[in-house]
Amino acid sequence: MKKVLVAYASRTGKTQKMAEFIAEGVRIAGHDAELRKISEFKKPEDLESYDAYVFGCPTYHRDMTAGMKTFLFLAENLNLTGKMGGAFGPYTHSGEAAPMIYDTMEFVYKMDMTDLGALSLKEAIVDTADGTKACQDYGRAVGAKLPS
Repeated sequence: MKKVLVAYASRTGKTQKMAEFIAEGVRIAGHDAELRKISEFKKPEDLESYDAYVFGCPTYHRDMTAGMKTFLFLAENLNLTGKMGGAFGPYTHSGEAAPMIYDTMEFVYKMDMTDLGALSLKEAIVDTADGTKACQDYGRAVGAKLPS
């Protein structure tokens, strides 16, 4: 069983809800998922000892939140090359945050990202059966890429 960190920033609770469903999908795939807010991480060492990383935040003014940017700079201090990763986030209008996080993880950190790309959901979809399934499927896809 591998250990997956699902770290998120949430302003309205929608990103947290997505994170919970993604973690559920990871567990369905047979792995351990640890759910944490990005504000809990103070130093790079706090991010060590995970086999995979899934980061998420909402889109805010066509960008990721300032807290997520700070968190990504913190994570950059780790050697995440080759680690499994994924990114997600809700949006109301444009949805740029999740792809930005995904690209940072793939091209800056050189992580092995899920083949599904970033998961972006309109906020109105998050609390629906389709939203729940999309998040769980994403978590399962992350888990499926991890060796048992």
